[in-house]
Amino acid sequence: MKLLIFENFTDFKLAIEKELPTGNWYQVTQQMINDFANATLDKQWIHVDEERAKIESPFKSTVAHGFMLVSMISKLLEEQFAIKSVKMGLNYGLNKVRFPTPVPVNSELRMHATIKEIEDLGFNGIKVTFSCTIEIKGQEKPACVAEFIAALFE
Repeated sequence: MKLLIFENFTDFKLAIEKELPTGNWYQVTQQMINDFANATLDKQWIHVDEERAKIESPFKSTVAHGFMLVSMISKLLEEQFAIKSVKMGLNYGLNKVRFPTPVPVNSELRMHATIKEIEDLGFNGIKVTFSCTIEIKGQEKPACVAEFIAALFE
């Protein structure tokens, strides 16, 4: 995947309603799921108990936390575009989030994103709303669909 690079906010604002390059595939490992469970204290068996999940889960394996996928959006966006003049970025929030399909352990994910809206903020910043879809390799329905908002500062 080729990173889309912008010089500054003026150039970036020309990309409103444009799709960013499709992201790389990432495998969701049990270690990633366990680490997220430990960090968030969400250790529900469907995520961390591999043996029980094989027997009792309709998915026949553990599955990733939905909020783990949301947490990955910032990193996945970093791999799709860069603005040379940006000094700092912050997660600003989410407008809409859905998890249409569970993500079984060892699934491969990648993200598609479009720049939906850009608004000016104080302190030489902009607020960017992205339409994000995280797909699962080989699945028709996505793992996550979200409107993600970032604050970027020059």
